[in-house]
Amino acid sequence: MSRAYRTLSVVTLFVGRSTLLLIALAVIFGTPDRVDAAESEKPNVVLIYIDDLGYGDVGAYGCPDIPTPNIDRLAAEGVRCTASYITNPPCCPSRCSLIMGQYGQRFGKYGMSRGLPIPEDRPTLARILTDHGYATGQIGKWDIGTRLQGPLNVGFTEVLKTPPKKKYTKKELASAPEALRKQLNGKNRQSKYFCIDENGETVWLTDYDGDSMVNFIERHKDEPFFLYWSPEAVHSSNIEVPDRLMDRTTAKGKRRKLAGAIVSVDDQVGKLLQVLSEHGLRENTLVIFTSDNGANGGEGGTSTPYRGGKGQGTQQEGWVRVPTIFSLPGVIPEGKQYDGLVANFDFYSTIASLTGQSIPDHCDGVDLIPYLTGTKTGTAHEYLFWLNNQPDDAVRRHMIAVRWQDWRLYKKYAKDPWQLFDLKSDPKEEHDVASKHPDVVDQLSAQHTAWEQTLAPLGEIPKLPSGAPNIPKGHGWAFASGTN
Repeated sequence: MSRAYRTLSVVTLFVGRSTLLLIALAVIFGTPDRVDAAESEKPNVVLIYIDDLGYGDVGAYGCPDIPTPNIDRLAAEGVRCTASYITNPPCCPSRCSLIMGQYGQRFGKYGMSRGLPIPEDRPTLARILTDHGYATGQIGKWDIGTRLQGPLNVGFTEVLKTPPKKKYTKKELASAPEALRKQLNGKNRQSKYFCIDENGETVWLTDYDGDSMVNFIERHKDEPFFLYWSPEAVHSSNIEVPDRLMDRTTAKGKRRKLAGAIVSVDDQVGKLLQVLSEHGLRENTLVIFTSDNGANGGEGGTSTPYRGGKGQGTQQEGWVRVPTIFSLPGVIPEGKQYDGLVANFDFYSTIASLTGQSIPDHCDGVDLIPYLTGTKTGTAHEYLFWLNNQPDDAVRRHMIAVRWQDWRLYKKYAKDPWQLFDLKSDPKEEHDVASKHPDVVDQLSAQHTAWEQTLAPLGEIPKLPSGAPNIPKGHGWAFASGTN
């Protein structure tokens, strides 16, 4: 990336609104010809959204037994966020909040509510980028909106088709471990993580995704692009993880399978960084790496130093605090740490500002770049809120909470008393100090009440006829009408 473009990036990001873009361009370049040249170098964006990756399961966050050199390189070449949150856990609501750039409750999503539509009266992140001249691609798990709201219906220009899964033979099944046999028998002998590529070869699905990322970037290297990779990995069950991946870790017991799956994710990050570097795109590409919710303890995942996670730990911090890394060499400082409160819905606002657009009015997020660069100090959000109270949702997923400074205010149901924890001195939330700090309880509960009054009512999931999946099956890519 040229020195002039680096200056353009910083000026544009700091003002945070596209209305000043031409002023910045005129100051930097001085002539219309140079303005056109700058427009041809719009920054690219790659957003990586891992499934169930815990705060304590990445080397850059202190993990000792799973090597993640490529993810760690992203952290070394960017900013590692230590208080990054999913305000609408778990998988489906997390992704809906991400793509819309706002609390899910603003469109009636108060729990899993899989199949609830995302709103169509406001643009998705993909839509604003496509409309701004970007090639926009999606790879992997979707789990957003209704069956009629697949990637190509909500703004993406292309989506990787879902490859056929390997089907184990009866002979393979007979010699498989008992736990794997049990899982496969319930799925008609169909694999979760092995697929068949276009050459008829059996390959690891995460590897297939990584190769597809490379393919997307090579096809769009000469134009601005947005790539959203949301793999199945490392969602349970990881029982099929091959020895070649597990043997690269020092993890023990059931955690060894998860560790191998995480190693494979790291390999794909390595492929991404390599192809960006090969085409001179690394310094013009923002890479965001994060997770859709906290660790799955049932797979051996950890949220260290915090307690809890997916499954039986959903009432604690570990379910909603996730590893998050921003890397854009030349714009974002390298090897830094940001401790302010951020949420996944900030990614939308940050990407909009980075690409020279105004943040849509519906967004709850803010542009994080000024905070990551140090131009703005303090926390990106004074408060963050949770309200998982969908009446028919799983009991373990009910949660009402507020984060402010080092405090976490929490209760499971509206009728319950508030519990208060100081996460700085008590990261495992073992000592409720609500009785010692009634002023903090009153302050945070009042903020939650005020926020709750701004939300939409509980949404209703429509009954739709069965039909084609929202991501086509097969090999290669499917394209939105008029884009191929």
